[in-house]
Amino acid sequence: MKTIIVATKNKNKVKEIEAITRELGMKVMSRDEAGIDDIEVAEDGDTYEKNSLTKAKAIMSLCNEITIADDSGVEVDALGGAPGVISAMYAGDECDDQKNRDKLLRELEGVPLEKRTARFVSVISMVYPSGKEIVVRGESEGHIIFEERGTNGFGYDSLFVPLGYNKTYAELPAEEKNKISHRAKALQLLRLRIKEQSD
Repeated sequence: MKTIIVATKNKNKVKEIEAITRELGMKVMSRDEAGIDDIEVAEDGDTYEKNSLTKAKAIMSLCNEITIADDSGVEVDALGGAPGVISAMYAGDECDDQKNRDKLLRELEGVPLEKRTARFVSVISMVYPSGKEIVVRGESEGHIIFEERGTNGFGYDSLFVPLGYNKTYAELPAEEKNKISHRAKALQLLRLRIKEQSD
């Protein structure tokens, strides 16, 4: 398969996508490596699907190459599914990963572990210069713990324990996380869809 451009500017996401796609026989290149202008793509859609497609289309229009984009977030049942699509901006305009995690812990103060069920969601869109689009969704169920654990990963990884595990995403080796994560599941589905369409 020819090189695919990754629309995200998030270096952690690029690194994770590269590691997973390598196992799937795909070769990806970050938008920086592809020399794409440093434009901001507004992520103001109300679904992961809308945001993911918007990003992929915007970058594909600049490079005229097959492009993939990921929009992801964490949904906490006790908070009605928040932070959801605004996960990256949960703590406001001046937020960062730490401020977002701090806000999530504050919002969950007093909520017992059994009611802290949550899931990570990743929606990946692949768009082609021909206009063809593939959109896939991966989810990983788990729960949010009471304090951060682990130094691997990014975003909310240090607060999220996936179902069937007693370690957070941030405590797992990258290789293990990349086999079970929401993003890994979405990319596996993407691979299947590409294979179905090429058979």
